[in-house]
Amino acid sequence: MPTNPKQRYHLTQNFLSKLAPPATGYRIYFDQKTAGFGVRVTAGDKRTFVIQGRVHGKELRVTIGSCDHWSIDKARDEAKAVIVGMNRGADPREARRAAKAATITLRQIADEYMARPGKLKDSSKEQIERHIVTTFKEKEHRPITEITEKYVRERYDYMLKGGLHGDRDGGSPGQAIQCHAILRALLNYAIRNRKGITVNPCLTAVNVDNRAKLNERESYIQQSKIGTVWNWINDQRESAATGAMRYEFIRFLLLTGCRLREASSLTWDRVSLDEREPWWHLPDPKNRQPFWHPLSTQALDILKARREDVPKSVPFVFPSNRSKTGHIVAPRDLLKQLSVIAGQWITDHDLRRSFTTYGIADCKIDLYKIELLTSHKPTGVVLKHYAKTMTQRLHWLRPEVQQVADWIEKQALIAASGRITFCSGMNRVTGTRARSALLKLCLRSSTLRRRSPLPRASISSSTWRQRSSLFSAIQSGGRIDRWALSFWMQS
Repeated sequence: MPTNPKQRYHLTQNFLSKLAPPATGYRIYFDQKTAGFGVRVTAGDKRTFVIQGRVHGKELRVTIGSCDHWSIDKARDEAKAVIVGMNRGADPREARRAAKAATITLRQIADEYMARPGKLKDSSKEQIERHIVTTFKEKEHRPITEITEKYVRERYDYMLKGGLHGDRDGGSPGQAIQCHAILRALLNYAIRNRKGITVNPCLTAVNVDNRAKLNERESYIQQSKIGTVWNWINDQRESAATGAMRYEFIRFLLLTGCRLREASSLTWDRVSLDEREPWWHLPDPKNRQPFWHPLSTQALDILKARREDVPKSVPFVFPSNRSKTGHIVAPRDLLKQLSVIAGQWITDHDLRRSFTTYGIADCKIDLYKIELLTSHKPTGVVLKHYAKTMTQRLHWLRPEVQQVADWIEKQALIAASGRITFCSGMNRVTGTRARSALLKLCLRSSTLRRRSPLPRASISSSTWRQRSSLFSAIQSGGRIDRWALSFWMQS
């Protein structure tokens, strides 16, 4: 039955009790005393007090509540107060939304944001959770409407100048930018999905005028140092009574150029040790495109050694009993020691940049191949849209991976040769330590082990004899030719 606001009734409790429900839909009975106030009766006999009026010329209808919970007198008083506000231009629906929004906490929004299926990787969720329970701890269980522009600016400046605890020299500009970006994303999500939240204070608290600028990270292990670093890693690995796995882990990072988490969480079911076509698999890397990466002979040897050392029941290639995850997390102490040898501060990502630098600058590998080997999406149209198999299954790039690994080993041999004493003419390798270091490098060399990515036929017989003779001379302590040693190191 249609509703006619001009037709009014004297609404009393007795009147309400005698109302019969309409056959279909609903009908509203408006009050004679209070304009806009009425009771809605549905076909299912559900009775609700309502208010009907206009705000800025737009007709609105607002529910007060069920007749079972509201007396007619209290409902009429509530209607009078709401109608006064509507006459002044206040939308009662917005007031209700704001009141509801005032109860939504930062923790609730963060949990909803992280629970969206397929939107965030585990590493992103860990970063969000870390900042919620540390950086924004005081607001974690408070309504997000209490997060003001002043609060955002204060937290940002605090992290920028002193870090999380306020005592870090130079502050933590990277963490300040990250925590601000996370809070901004959470509040934007709340605006999109929760009515009543309309303002994001992060947008005005930190802007182009006061945002910190991070220097681009371009550091890597210099070409003049990689040989010494590689020798040091090998020496430490062989002399370590325990903890040799950490050195294998660093070597694997250098030989593959992968991200720290990609290597640390590697499991045996994503590794193939077949010498004909060895690979390791990333099902869900940062760019969400699965990759099958080829392995150099050096990296393959690392995984074979790990397979012998790791029990079959352990799923991780680099396990750790001290980690909650069950695998190695970040060998910070080892990286600090490595930084001393390299003569500069080295992070795990610097090892990744080292791989790419050697590949492009020293091995002259095409940029797009290095991008694929480091799990970046190709930028070319053909590779991006038409050659999915080539950009995911990278076995065809095994020669390039081997080229970088061999180049690193040659730099290590050059660095080790500096400890060898030469006499005139045909020379003898003197010094037990120098001979031992050079011999170890020879044994590690994929060329001398006949595991070169190039077939034996591609190397001349004279060159092969020279290398084999050199190896025998070093092994036996005999005389070696300076030219032969130089030829091998530079070839």
